[in-house]
Amino acid sequence: GRTLLVLLLSATVSLLGGLIFGYELGIISGALLQLQTDFQLSCFKQEVLVSAVLIGALLASLAGGILIDRHGRRRAILVSNLVLLVGSLILTLARSFTVLVIGRMTVGFAISVSSMACCIYVSEMVAAHQRGLLVSLYEAGITVGILLSYALNYIFADVDEGWRYMFGLAIAPTAMQFLSILFLPVNPVKLSSWDSDCQKGLIPLQDTEDRAAAKREPCQERHYSFLDLFRTRDNMRRRTLVGLGLVLFQQFTGQPNVLGYASKIFHSVGFQSNSSAILASVGLGAIKVVATLVAMALADKAGRRVLLMAGCVVMAFSVTTIGLTSRMAPLAMARDCKAATGPNASHSLSQHPLAAVLPQSAVSPVPPAAGAVKSQAGRGFAATRSLTNVFASIQSKEVVPNSSLAQKRDLVGQSKKGMLESTGPPLGPAPWAQHTVLNWITLLSMMAFVSAFSIGFGPMTWLVLSEIYPAGIRGRAFAFCNSFNWAANLLISLSFLDLIDAIGFSWMFLLYGLVGVMAVVFIYLFVPETKGQSLEEIDQQFSRKR
Repeated sequence: GRTLLVLLLSATVSLLGGLIFGYELGIISGALLQLQTDFQLSCFKQEVLVSAVLIGALLASLAGGILIDRHGRRRAILVSNLVLLVGSLILTLARSFTVLVIGRMTVGFAISVSSMACCIYVSEMVAAHQRGLLVSLYEAGITVGILLSYALNYIFADVDEGWRYMFGLAIAPTAMQFLSILFLPVNPVKLSSWDSDCQKGLIPLQDTEDRAAAKREPCQERHYSFLDLFRTRDNMRRRTLVGLGLVLFQQFTGQPNVLGYASKIFHSVGFQSNSSAILASVGLGAIKVVATLVAMALADKAGRRVLLMAGCVVMAFSVTTIGLTSRMAPLAMARDCKAATGPNASHSLSQHPLAAVLPQSAVSPVPPAAGAVKSQAGRGFAATRSLTNVFASIQSKEVVPNSSLAQKRDLVGQSKKGMLESTGPPLGPAPWAQHTVLNWITLLSMMAFVSAFSIGFGPMTWLVLSEIYPAGIRGRAFAFCNSFNWAANLLISLSFLDLIDAIGFSWMFLLYGLVGVMAVVFIYLFVPETKGQSLEEIDQQFSRKR
């Protein structure tokens, strides 16, 4: 009975952690529509508000690993819950733009620490044959959280100061997660000594060589310094290579930017109005939920390597197809961002409450909600990558005033968070509407790309990262790789528009396809299969350089 209770509470903690993460990423889309008029926000201020979460999360990825390793995973989650409660209260009671930014930074810090600690804690808490399912549950929670945020955006769209309710409702799942984890053990992995399962013989080692090694090696926790991540001790350097490789390929296969074009693609196949594009975006979110559930079911059966490689192959094929079709049926670009400064602005905003407001220097005529749902749901962290796009757009705004870059920036912004949205009426039929067949091929390719990401890179990257490092440095190693995830996202967002200007949209996507092929080769050569193995077994195999 106690085992079942621990299992259910672990699943609850994982699901709620992801749900809070996704909710905080998605809720800004609807809130921004109202904040824009209530606080008379310029485009630049909208960008700052959206990217404040990113800044807080970057700080957390640098400092959170020490908190997780020194004070334990459970305590880190409890602290992140308290910080998130404080951040939600700050946002709910905010009376000025500065307070809003501080609140969003606080929330960003909390959800980043929580995302790392939840994955590690759950991976250490549950049995080897359940680990893939329960850690992947976090990814499913993110997707559900984003869809929930869109539903609440719609419900509170016409409520006076509805954004206060939107931000305040995050308190409910946060309090539930806080209470759930109070009933779980303090430390699943005791940092003073390993679980004595290997001494008792409860962990079935795979072969006689493993058993002999387990008898020779004392089962006690080793202590590591941060620099050990780059040394040959216990083969730590190769573990770091695996972790960084997965995180960087996850970004460089183009996930954030592909999603930035989602609403354009919907527009091209006939979703002309704002409301129909929003419904289409919800459908895309549903596809993502289904794909994530498939990944959860297969993680402990098919294995991590198989899902990663299969996902990469489909992503590479899909993105290559988009690149080829876009050479024959070019996608149109969008127009510039308008700040809400008067009664007319507020009226036009209220007409399409669900449209995502793009606080960028450019906004698509169709709500980026479609791309938004997607990119955010990407992964706890993958999700956040979309945030970086907005941050990128902030900088580009001054650097690139010209319209062609601005338009593209808008697309990047869309991916940013479905938060950005078109503030005017939809445009008429697109000039590329005549390429009906090619446009549908592009749409189906995008759906395949999103599904493949949700089955492979989305959940599996973080599952593998939570498994391959020794317990004594797991928190710092995870945070180190996570910081590269954010940095790579930022780099891609900043360079994306310049690359498109230099080589063109279709060549950009063909380049993503090439990176996808390289990712398959990397996974085949370097990423080990970890399904069904205890964390101690995985560590022993790495330590012996197998």
